[in-house]
Amino acid sequence: MPWLAPSPAHGFSEETVYVGSSGKDVTEMQGRLKFLGFYTGPVDGTFSWRTYNGLRNFQYEFGIPIDGILGPKTKLKLWEATKNWRPGAPETAPAKTETATAPKKLPKTNVNFSQNELKMMANAVYGESRGEPYVGQVAVAAVILNRVKSPSFPNSPSAVIFEPGAFTAVSDGQIWLTPNETAVKAVQDALNGWDPTGGALYYFNPDTATSAWIWSRPQIKKIGKHIFCN
Repeated sequence: MPWLAPSPAHGFSEETVYVGSSGKDVTEMQGRLKFLGFYTGPVDGTFSWRTYNGLRNFQYEFGIPIDGILGPKTKLKLWEATKNWRPGAPETAPAKTETATAPKKLPKTNVNFSQNELKMMANAVYGESRGEPYVGQVAVAAVILNRVKSPSFPNSPSAVIFEPGAFTAVSDGQIWLTPNETAVKAVQDALNGWDPTGGALYYFNPDTATSAWIWSRPQIKKIGKHIFCN
């Protein structure tokens, strides 16, 4: 497809940039993502997994296909969202808006879970959200990991999943369905640090939820059919 040049003054080249790349385009991306609050790491020109997760969060919030790749459409949207940014400018975000607010970051979760723990997470994601968009499936996995990190919940995925009354898929037996590759990938993306929920500990379907307690929780955002909250 043709290069969608935002203006002669933009700092990006025509190159498509991936994890593992380095150079001027990566530095430009990191600076702009940091300006918006989606990236908190060093502006060092190295396309790390931390950079990847920040880019995916930006793509999600701005309605771009979520692939973690810095291509023409993402470059154009990033340039349009940060027209006031300049190299070397103070690393502060503009006044917060719904689209420019970065999700809350959590400490990186222990990725050395056993294969059984990973399988139970995939089972839960599949049982709870297989009809949801991909980002919604990652969000369910992220909620499980957020609970593991919280002192208010058990400290392993399986213990979180099987806590009494915690997940509908356990109650209705769908936890034992065989997960597909999408659910497995959603778990891996969550383990790599992608949290579309902004740190949520709970979620519910507003079309079916009857609990006054869950409706009283502070809501963060809606993804697919689920409302995520704390």
